[in-house]
Amino acid sequence: MLQLAKDLMHPSLAMERIRHKKKRLVQSPNSYFMDVKCTGCYRITTIFSHSQTVVPCAGCSLVLCQPRGGKCRLTEVPLAKKSGVNETKPRKKSKQYNFSYT
Repeated sequence: MLQLAKDLMHPSLAMERIRHKKKRLVQSPNSYFMDVKCTGCYRITTIFSHSQTVVPCAGCSLVLCQPRGGKCRLTEVPLAKKSGVNETKPRKKSKQYNFSYT
């Protein structure tokens, strides 16, 4: 039986990330929404990852992100995470067993 060099039905995750968004096995966008917490007033703002305009904070009008050619660049805001569908689910707690040797 002839074996293929690449498995076209089950590509690796690394190869899928490199491939163009329309040529992937399952099409998915490269963009996402982020929840960004302002360092000045600690207000949370939702920002699009590929935003084309400057996004100021609604509370203190500090600039949260600046547009670049593709993805926008966060400015001095270390507290950011993806929000929405791609958000990771919390892990289930593992069962704890108590063994008593009496």
